[in-house]
This record gives sequence, C-alpha cells and structure tokens, in this order.
Amino acid sequence: MSALEEKRALLRRLRRVVVKIGSSLLSTRSGLDRERIRALAADVQASSGNREFILVTSGAVASGTARLGWRERPRTIPQKQAAAAVGQIDLMAFYEEVFAAAGRHVAQMLLTRDDLTNRRRYLNAKHTLMALLAEQVLPIINENDTVVVDEIKFGDNDNLSADVAALAEADLLVILTDVDGLHTGDPTRDVSATRIPLLAGDDRDADGYAGVSSGGFGTGGMKTKLEAARKAASAGIATLIADGRQPGALVRALDPDVEAGTLVLAPADRMARRKHWIAFTLRPQGTLRIDDGAVHAIREGKRSLLPSGVREVEGSFGAGDCVRCVALDGSEIARGLVNYAAAELRKLQGANTRDIDRILGYKVSDEVIHRDDLVIL
Repeated sequence: MSALEEKRALLRRLRRVVVKIGSSLLSTRSGLDRERIRALAADVQASSGNREFILVTSGAVASGTARLGWRERPRTIPQKQAAAAVGQIDLMAFYEEVFAAAGRHVAQMLLTRDDLTNRRRYLNAKHTLMALLAEQVLPIINENDTVVVDEIKFGDNDNLSADVAALAEADLLVILTDVDGLHTGDPTRDVSATRIPLLAGDDRDADGYAGVSSGGFGTGGMKTKLEAARKAASAGIATLIADGRQPGALVRALDPDVEAGTLVLAPADRMARRKHWIAFTLRPQGTLRIDDGAVHAIREGKRSLLPSGVREVEGSFGAGDCVRCVALDGSEIARGLVNYAAAELRKLQGANTRDIDRILGYKVSDEVIHRDDLVIL
C-alpha cells in the first residue's frame, strides 16, 4: 500500500496517540514560543473526539536558560538541572493556562530512565497514566531534568516519547519537528533532497539519511527520531515524523486525506508480540492455583483474573512478575503479569474486588492479572 493508504488504515483504528514536541519548536532565545503551544493545544482539542492524547514535551531547560539570562544551553548536569527547575514551572503553568481555556485538565509527569527500567516503578507510572486518561485528564510528560544524571538520562525526548508510547500501549507516536519527515538529504542544504513518505521500522537503508541536529536548543536530530521510531516499532507502534511549525500541524498529521511527513510502520501486531514475550520469554516466578469459575472466565470469556478466583499462591514474586495460572488439578491454564506481590495476594485470595482496599489499605488494580497481560495456553 501507499503511504496514504497505510495512514488511512492506521487512523481507522486509532484510539490513543502520544505526541512529542521538541525544544526546536517550543523554545526561542527569549523563552517559550507561547503561540506555538497555544496552537498545539488547539490542535489537540480539535483532534480528540474519541481519541486519547498524551503529550511528551521539551522546553523546560530552554525556558529556564532564557529566564536565567544564559546565552547558551547549559552543558553540565548541575546547570541543566538548575535551568530545568526554573523553566519547568513556566512551561507547565502555560500548558495549564491554554488547556484550561478549553475546559481541559492537565497533569504533569516527570520521568527518568530508571523509572521505566525498574518494574515496580514502571507499573506505578503506568497505573498513574491510565488513571489520568480514565478521568479525561491530559498527561504532559517530560524528562525529570532536575534530578537526572548520566546513568539514567534519556538524553533526548524522542527516545522518551517512544518509551511513553510503549508504556501507554499507544496506537501511534507523532513526533512533531522542524522538518517534514525524513529526507534523502538535509533539505536545508540540499535542494534535491526528497521526502521519504513510508518506511518499515526494521528498514536499515535509511540510516545514511539521518543526520544530527546542529540547532542551539534541540538535543536530538533526525537520527534520534529514527531511533525512537524503531523503538516504538519494536513495541508494535507506528510513528509519524511530521512538520510541526505551522498552525494546524497535528490536525494535518492526523488527516486521512493528507500525506504528511514520514510514516514508520511497525513490523508486527503489538498484542501478539507482547503476549509472545509473556508466554515464551519471561520465566514464571510463582504459581496461582485458581478455581473452576476463574478457569472458565479466562478460557471462555477471555476475562481478567480477579482475587475471588485465586485459591492458592505459591512462590515469592513481586508486582509485575510473570506467574503461572493452574487449575485445581494442576494443569497450566495461562501465564500473565500480576498486579500484586505474592504477600499481597495471599491476603487477597478468594476476596471480592470491592474488598481490596479494606484488606490491604490501598488498591492498585481491580484485577490480579488484567486480560491484556494474560496469555491463555
């Protein structure tokens, strides 16, 4: 199919979108480009409908740099942290202002790489994100530059946006930048450079076309955007790299009749890839013995596993670990990722969902294993 046909097919099933907008678009030497942010907010509102949006934003360091009167982007980690601490306040205050005018609540989430490599913190971030979306709150995510160090920094928000897309199980990642997608050369220097409208996520021929930005405010370039698109593709998520300089940029990017930017396709279905990982890659850390009602609900009803169906908990495991689900006769029914640790499940086994908060003093989830994290064997 052509790029436009692929885009139309993708948009027909589009439910959740992560939009990344970088420093080159949001920042100038005098601070934030407030008109650009206002235009982005208008685009999000115009494109929402039944879709959920998550923003990954840059701009805190650049905003703080301008407010502190520094002429160049800070080079050391302490200077970057200081600029981010100053700039993040201004950045989020303006996001809140422009979305409040449209009657929409926003929420700030600041992440480091360590938050997404530690399984427990990964799950905490995911549960927070899902709760915000359920309340129709717009999550606005940035790297936590105030505490970042070399060992845990993402280094650029392109890669952060790919990780957020995987965390949110998004259907599409849109990277808005200052060029209309990947080209065969640098379009600012080579007039013969042509746009590449469609690219497979595992296509390595495009590596030679991706350069590194030399701008004063951005930290990435087309190279990092291509890396991010490939990371998203490995999670089954398509990416659209598009021009974000004009008003209506996001609306145009999501228009089924407009071929814009470069669409990077995912090579495999996200859920099939994820469930294959759960079933065949992860090593089970424990076993849940479940009753006949739970077996029927999982097998025939394709339902989640609830505490009421758990009869026995074996092993020592943490929240997010892979466990076996076995019937009362010992036959293995399924494998999945648990939302509660073994010690918590021993208290919850056989209980009704409504009693979770009373028993534990808190509730992470109604389900022991959500159906999306459960593989029937």
